[in-house]
Parts: sequence; structure tokens; C-alpha cells
Amino acid sequence: MNLEALFTQYKEQSISGRYLTLDHIKPLLDKLNTNNQVQIIGQSVLGEFIYSYQIGTGPTRVYLWSQMHGNESTTTKALFDFINLLNDETDFAKRMLETFTFYCIPILNPDGARLYTRANANEIDLNRDSQNLTQPESNVLRKFFESFKPHYCFNLHDQRTIFGAGTTGKPATVSFLAPSYNEEREVNENRLKAINIIAGINKELQKYIPGQVGRFDDSFNINCIGDTFQFLGVPTILFEAGHYPGDYEREITRKYIFFSLILSFKLISENDLVDNRFGEYLNISQNNVVFYDFMYKNVKINYDGIEIITNFVAQYKEELIENKIHFNAYIVEVGELENYYGHYEYDAKGQEYSDDFTNFPKTGQEANFYLNKNVKFVNGLIKS
Repeated sequence: MNLEALFTQYKEQSISGRYLTLDHIKPLLDKLNTNNQVQIIGQSVLGEFIYSYQIGTGPTRVYLWSQMHGNESTTTKALFDFINLLNDETDFAKRMLETFTFYCIPILNPDGARLYTRANANEIDLNRDSQNLTQPESNVLRKFFESFKPHYCFNLHDQRTIFGAGTTGKPATVSFLAPSYNEEREVNENRLKAINIIAGINKELQKYIPGQVGRFDDSFNINCIGDTFQFLGVPTILFEAGHYPGDYEREITRKYIFFSLILSFKLISENDLVDNRFGEYLNISQNNVVFYDFMYKNVKINYDGIEIITNFVAQYKEELIENKIHFNAYIVEVGELENYYGHYEYDAKGQEYSDDFTNFPKTGQEANFYLNKNVKFVNGLIKS
């Protein structure tokens, strides 16, 4: 199976970038709705519709939802790429539709998507509302979990650029988790199914992004939806779309999420889940906070009248301005910063820092500065 060729063929060209709302996906849903496969299943706090899409007639039921956090859109893009594949008349697509019934919620949190926020319009993190069910979006997700009675759940998210795969200096481009179902983080039959799927995905992804797959922390929190569904006896997999070097629009990461979806259902359909792959799962590097977007090393700084050579880092803030995401870099820390990496690194080799304010890289300040007064940095990068 040529995954690269499949992505090129089925990538949904009408959606891209980080800002994805109902306005962007509604035309796709209308096109897909040839026989009432698309349904309105609820409304958000602000009255936006929550849509589902169902495809397949197979006995194995799979529940997938994306943009539970409104500003996490990479998996939504990949989900539509995968839906395009399912709607083609290939032998693989036919086998998938005969094996599975897929129930998808492309954007669970449409208010957060429009506002480009993690939380919903009530400023509630839906991924901490699985027990109290205080929000309409949480109730929609739970209602259709109970009525659809899935055999597998796929909880689709993005993670920040700060995460690396272990401490190797490689970003966690894609991370996974088989959530715990109890405080002791025990492995029962259902959790083992999720673990085996992740181990199988990782084995293949290593051919494309070696060392860039992470394993998310499995501390038990019953308020998280994945932990709840695992607790309720349904194998659940958390997908986290992370950073690929230079890919702040997450178009390359999108591809690896698409790969991972295909690999998941190929593994399940071939019943390649009989072995205990817990050891392989544990060998996946733990997700660690080891990255900043920018790191400037060996910079000369005048600190209270004393010249020192040190490092400082900057991080992008993703700011929604006129319906477009702008990546604006701000200084966040000064110091030795041992065991941290930058997605962009610059060795100043003793060049002196200056700016238009205090001539000190102050936390919260825009990353616009000079080195030796002749190398100009604007928004974190050298201005050519």
C-alpha cells in the first residue's frame, strides 16, 4: 500500500491551514450528503450546528470526533482526506465499508473553532467535562456514544509545538495514547486493543518520521473523555497532531494523521491485534516538553551593567486577526535553558543584543531585535 500516493490522491484541497470552521466544512458535508449520511445532532452554546457523518455498513462500529478543542484542526483535515478515500470505488474502500460503520463528528466545538480557542463559548474545556456534562457539546458526544455503541473510539486532537519525542531533540510530530481506565493504569483486554493498534501504527510511521512519534502521558483522569470511554469498556485511542519542522500550517502532519487512520483500520480489519504489543508501546518515546519555537544561543546581554553570555527563547502566539491565523513571536524566557531545543536555532557566537526598548530580551516582548546592531530579527527570524 503506497500511503504517499493515497494522500496525494485523496487530500481534500478545499481545506488547509490552521483555521477551520463550519464555514469551511459545510460545503464538504453538503457534497457528501447524497443519502442522509449527514445529520444535525445538536447545537453549540452559541447555537451553531453540530454535524455527524456516517458511512459504511460493517459490523465493527467506530466513533471518531475532532475539534473538541476548537483550535485543533489538523485531525479534521485528515479526517476529510480519509472520508474521500472511503468514498472511492477501490477494493480497499469497499473492504473498509464492509468491515466498519464509521460515525464521525468533524467539529464537536464549532464555537471554539470560530473563535480559535481551546475551550467552548462558556470557556469550558470539553475534555474535562466528561463526568459533569455541563455543556451541550459534551452531552452530544455522550448521547451518541451511548446510542451508537462503538467498538472503538478515536479521539482526535492537536498538540503544541513544545513537545518532543523523548529527549532526542526531535519533535513529536504525531503522538498517541491508549488512555488508562483506572488509577493504577492497568492493562485489560480493551486497553490492550488500543495499545496494539498504536504499536502497529508506530511501526509503520517510523519508516516516514523516524524518532518523531511520541507517547502521551497516561495518568488517569476520569474527567477526560478518553479515560471515561476506556473506563466504560470501549478501546479508545488519542491522536495528537504535533509539529513537523517548518510545518506551522500542519499540512505535513496532516499527512501522517491520514496515514495513521488508514493503518488503524487496516490493522483492525486484518485482525492483527492478537499479540500483546505492550512492550512495543512502552518503547515509543514519552512526550516531553523540550521545545521552543525559537532559541538564540550565546548572546551577549547587558544585565544590570554586567555583560553576560546567555541564551533566550521565543514562542509563537497563534492570533486570529480578520479570520486568519497570524504567528506572532514573543520572548518567553532568558537563561541557560539546558536540555531544551528550538525548532529554529541561531548561535550568536557572542554577538551583542539590542532592541528599540530596554536592550534586554524582556519576557512578553515581541521578538524584534538586533545582534551587533547589524543583524536584524523581525518576528523571530532574520530579516533579509
